[in-house]
Amino acid sequence: MANFLTASSLQARHGFFTRQGGVSKGPYASLNCSLSGQDEPAAVRENRARVARALGAEPARLVGLHQIHSALVVTVDQAWAVGEAPRADAMVTDRPGLALGIITADCAPVLLADPTAGVIGAVHAGWRGALGGVLEATIDAMVVLGARQIQAAVGPCIGQDSYEVGADLRDAVLARAPADAAFFAPGRRDGRWQFNLPGYCVARLRASGVSDMAVIAADTFACADEFFSHRRRTLAGDGPIGHQISVIALADATKSGACPI
Repeated sequence: MANFLTASSLQARHGFFTRQGGVSKGPYASLNCSLSGQDEPAAVRENRARVARALGAEPARLVGLHQIHSALVVTVDQAWAVGEAPRADAMVTDRPGLALGIITADCAPVLLADPTAGVIGAVHAGWRGALGGVLEATIDAMVVLGARQIQAAVGPCIGQDSYEVGADLRDAVLARAPADAAFFAPGRRDGRWQFNLPGYCVARLRASGVSDMAVIAADTFACADEFFSHRRRTLAGDGPIGHQISVIALADATKSGACPI
């Protein structure tokens, strides 16, 4: 069974899936959900089908993006075919039966919902996207669909103790807001800092008016048995790895007994 974590404050069907519970082998073991790597396509399709079914969604209605570390958001009206994913880093929808999936391996997956309005969103928030405003752009797109009281959850990502960064990243963040120096701690080496990516995402969400939120306190770098990590792979000099998926779904109201969310 596909393993996932949830945030109790997020009142929508959702899951921050771990790397456990799939069929992939080798460095992709086992719940690799990335369609862009070198894993066996049949294994990835089965993994994604398991993820969809775990949340009560049809596998064909689990959609993803060609993620590019941008602030681009798309509004999803219907599922698209594999290979037709738009280039963007966030999605929103108000269409029952759709499930929005974000792929990560250290970046922050952020899931959002207004359960009253029946609007959901999913965001791939690496530091570039978060700095560029992808969280705010997603909130704006949800508001266009009628969202008013948005809840959010920041999922497993690289933790501050594991995320050493250089002056280029720090300078870029501080150029937007010098007060964001609060998200950097002194590094273990000269000219290096430890960046608090989940804390930075929370602050950007709060500044946009989202007060109801949760953080899944799991460091993808430190938890090798539970999560894929791009940085852990890079530092170890290893080969390819998989990616985990985080999904939020609107229940299909046409099914007997189903709720709008």
